[in-house]
Amino acid sequence: MERQTARLKPFSLAPKAAAPGSLAGSLTLDSAFREPAAEGEVHDILLDTLAPLRRPLSDHLSAHLSANGQSGAEVRDWGDVLLTVKTRLRQTVHAQLASTPDKPPNALSDRVQASVLECVEALDQLHAAVKHERGRCRQLELNLFYAQTALAQARAQLVGTQAGERRARHLAQHDSLTELPNRGYFHERLDHTLTHAALDHQTLAVLYLDLDGFKAINDTHGHEAGDELLRIVGARLQRAVRSEDMVSRLSGDEFACLLAELPPGRGPVVRLASVLFDTVSAPIKIGKLKLSVRPSIGIAICPADGNNAETLLRNADTAMCRAKRQQTGYEFFDQCPAA
Repeated sequence: MERQTARLKPFSLAPKAAAPGSLAGSLTLDSAFREPAAEGEVHDILLDTLAPLRRPLSDHLSAHLSANGQSGAEVRDWGDVLLTVKTRLRQTVHAQLASTPDKPPNALSDRVQASVLECVEALDQLHAAVKHERGRCRQLELNLFYAQTALAQARAQLVGTQAGERRARHLAQHDSLTELPNRGYFHERLDHTLTHAALDHQTLAVLYLDLDGFKAINDTHGHEAGDELLRIVGARLQRAVRSEDMVSRLSGDEFACLLAELPPGRGPVVRLASVLFDTVSAPIKIGKLKLSVRPSIGIAICPADGNNAETLLRNADTAMCRAKRQQTGYEFFDQCPAA
């Protein structure tokens, strides 16, 4: 009886899907050689063709996985897997052709062998695609590494630049000897405070301080002792005022204080002027030297004595000079004869 022709249902050599985010797949050899649903002689011939391949390929892959320290059927090098499958498929087809040289040709068997060889060609293409993708992934990983390195370097440079800018700004705004704000920074802060005081109808005061007898100490004991005395006086003034107030070294032995958001009346300003006077007048010990200086303090109130930085500083300086002449410790500008 003439054999019936059956259609061959495609079979799959593809691995199981990899877990999300993983490049590794899982190859199950039983699934790779799952029997086709087709029945009849094509089925038998296909199984006969693949039977010599099934166990040797399984053994080869198991040995390959063990040699690479991989557990179960987990596969990471698909290039080796594809090469093994192609090689064994070719060997099986060639072996069957060589083992039956005297048998008459069978069209159906030839078609099965041709289909297997077509699978090999498809695997060749898949193998090339895998190699290409692996090379592309390696290049992407290398590019990512270079980008991360460049980003880290840029971030470090930015941090260094920002730190340098902060340091430069600090040096530009502060006195190098006492680390107090300098005249320029005091003017800037005073202008800013005056703007807000005018909008909120607040009272502020500027105190101008000069150290009596400092020149004699500097001439007698040297500039090193004089510089140390200025550092100590600056630190004492900084500790005596409120946190929202500002102390500045204007030049030489001249200092200024900005008192913002003052309550009504002169009482709070008088109390703070008295504290500053006593704080600066306390004895100072520098090495074996015991020194003392007393300040003369001039006070100008905004808005009564001026509503801009230049006027307030000038009027506070005038009041300081009167306090120095009168040896009163401190004076308000509106108490000066010329006021």
